[in-house]
Order: sequence, then C-alpha cells, then structure tokens
Amino acid sequence: MEPGNDTRLLEFLLLGFSEGPELQPLIFGLFLSMYLITVFGNLLIILAVSSDSHLHTPMYFFLANLSFVDICITSTIIPKMLVNIQTQSKVITYDGCITQMDFFLIFSVLDMYLLTMMAYDRFVAICHPLHYTVMMKPQLCGLLVLVSWIMSVLHSLLQTLMVLQLSFCTEVEIPHFFCELNQMTQLACSDTFFNNLVMYLAAMLLGGGPFIGILYSYSKIAFCIQRISSAHGKYKAFSTCASHLSVVSLFYCTGLGVYLSSAATQSSHSSATASVMYTVVTPMLNPFIYSLRNRDIKEALRRFSGMVAIKVPIVLGLKNFP
Repeated sequence: MEPGNDTRLLEFLLLGFSEGPELQPLIFGLFLSMYLITVFGNLLIILAVSSDSHLHTPMYFFLANLSFVDICITSTIIPKMLVNIQTQSKVITYDGCITQMDFFLIFSVLDMYLLTMMAYDRFVAICHPLHYTVMMKPQLCGLLVLVSWIMSVLHSLLQTLMVLQLSFCTEVEIPHFFCELNQMTQLACSDTFFNNLVMYLAAMLLGGGPFIGILYSYSKIAFCIQRISSAHGKYKAFSTCASHLSVVSLFYCTGLGVYLSSAATQSSHSSATASVMYTVVTPMLNPFIYSLRNRDIKEALRRFSGMVAIKVPIVLGLKNFP
C-alpha cells in the first residue's frame, strides 16, 4: 500500500471487529439479533405512546422521540455492517462513509438533547407540580425538539464540511465498524488541527452542556425529594424518574468508557468493541428499562397488544369474506 494524497478518494475499508472469517457468522447473528430487538422494542414504545391518550404527556412525548432516534442511530450503522459481513466485503464508498458519519452525528447529539429535556421534565414535575401544565406546554415541548433537531443538523453539517476539506490516502482502512468522526480525522493525510479543535470544542459544548443540565436537574430533584415528609411520597417521586436515571447512567457511562478505554489502550479495535455499548446495546436496552420499570408503559403495551389481538382476526375475517 503506497500512501498518497487524494481528495477524490472513492472508498474506505471498514475493518470491523475480527479479521478471522470463522467469527463473522457469529458476529452477523449477534448484531442482527440486537438490531431487530432494538427496532421492534423502540417501535413498540412509539406505537404505545401514540395510541394511548393517557400517555400524551411531555414525558412520553420525549420518550417516543428518544425511541425514534435510537432506531435511527442503529439503522445508520448496523445494516451496512451486516451487508458487508454477508457479502464478505469491507468496502464503503466515500460518499456512503460521509453520509453515515453525518447521520450518526445528528442522532447521537439528538440523543443527548432528548435525555436533557426528559431530565428537565422530571425536575418540573417533582419540584413544581402545580405549575407543570403551564411550564411544560405541548407547544414548548415541540419547540424544544425542533430546536434540538436544528442544532444537531447544524453541528453535523459543520463537522461534515470540515471533513470534506481533508485529503486522504489512496487506500484507507478504518479500524472500526462504522465511519466515526474521530477515526476519519486521524486517517487524513492533510493537516487536521482545526478539525480537532472544532471536534473537541463541540464535544465540550454539545456533550458537556447537556450533561451539566442533567446533573443540575437531578440535584434539584434530590433536594426536593428530601423535603418530602413521608417515605411513600419520596418513593413515589423517585420512581417517576428512576427509568430515565437508569438510561442516562447507561448512556453516559458507556460513552465515557469508550473514550477511557481508547485512551488507555490506544487500540482502535478495543475502541470499536467498546463503542458497541453506546451505539447498539444502549438503544436496545432502553425499551426494556422503560417498560419494566414503568407501570404506565406496561399498561399501554397491554392495551395496545389487546387492540392488535382484536383487530387482526377481524381483518383476516373480512379478507376471507366472499
């Protein structure tokens, strides 16, 4: 492989997890299963929230959006990886790689914003229950989601345009299972000082900002719960945010673990393996966390499954009716 400088690079090679062909069927089956569980589980959450009027509240509005974003994150990454394993090809085109990176940036930033909005919603519900309907109007919730989409798209567009200015070697191997911004920047042949500067500044603002907002919201929630006199009241208040706290912990702990492991080992394969936790495992577990720990979601899913069980025989009967 001769290093060269080519701004018109046509393709990259995604090395994935293993060079050994004997492990590829196992990896294919594992990721296909996780992808199907993720899509099915999050789709159930969306259908349950949209079909049940009892769940037409700000908290579940944000939850439905989070489920949609989780589906989009995994759908940005996993299908291409499965196709490459099935066809025994590691190739991804330059345009395909840029597109994958662009959409992954949009949805990963959206994930953080939505988790922050959900933390704020719990703060208002617990600390200002009498003003909840005024402070969390549907118009405000919709505006918050819209602004989050706009900021995520603008951030992704900025990062993508800066990557497009880079030149790469004529043959580039990405030691990852998807086109990740940091990996692509490291593989560029041209100067990446401004790319790294913008990337780290964006990580501090777009990653650190929401995290500080979540910490602030939960510090206020903890203070408000302490002021509740009865033990039952404290438990009831805490139970309303337990699911969200579990998802936030899972998301940020796995994300932090990725960067700590990559910094400690300096191994791209270790970083790729750790990245599975927050790109695949976390979106897969979110529906289980919310459905197992949330009585409203469980009841909505039960009602939705009952509606489907009633409608399907009726539809089949109409089709068979002469």
